[in-house]
Amino acid sequence: MNEYIQEALKNNFIRPSTSPASAGFFFVIKKEGSLRPCIDYRGLNTITVKNRYPIPLMSSAFQLLQKARVFSKLDLRSAYNLVRVNEGDEWKTAFSTSNGHWEYQVMPFGLANAPAVFQTLINDVLREFLNHFVFVYLDDILIFSNSLHEHIFHVRQVLQRLLDNQLFIKLEKCEFHVSQVSFLGYVISQDGIQMELKKVSAVIDWPLPKTLKQV
Repeated sequence: MNEYIQEALKNNFIRPSTSPASAGFFFVIKKEGSLRPCIDYRGLNTITVKNRYPIPLMSSAFQLLQKARVFSKLDLRSAYNLVRVNEGDEWKTAFSTSNGHWEYQVMPFGLANAPAVFQTLINDVLREFLNHFVFVYLDDILIFSNSLHEHIFHVRQVLQRLLDNQLFIKLEKCEFHVSQVSFLGYVISQDGIQMELKKVSAVIDWPLPKTLKQV
């Protein structure tokens, strides 16, 4: 915890706080085993006016992907922390740890409107590419093309646009120029779109009923 606090202070993500508010602080384990800081903002979220900006559904991209042959998947690094909290509202994000009272200067995980705010940002950045060769779900970006030659150009366009807006990718979580990619629980290829096996294995492996009661 102390390591995270010191790093967040160094990056100007947080600062010491005198706020009367205080939320609980804890870590959750990510899929790859690293820790993600989380704040219990349930109290703040209850009284927050909700941002209704739509978060896209993967199903909305199915038709666009039908003719695609080549894919790349990008994952943005520290995406939410690139959004500045409105000046004067920092005190609302205050949280306490064993070594102090702090507040965020950038958008943390756990705020009710964080997904909608970030989706608005990334859509604005990549707007001219959306529904042409890009699908974006929060900090996950899928680039799809009909040919490798076309795809290389598309990837360069997206990476340059991200760089121009100081958005950076986690290279270790990205895939480039592949014929099949896993994205948001689906396996996407030139042969079509299907759910990842691990998502449906429980149903597939469900034993057949052997008695009337089991039916």
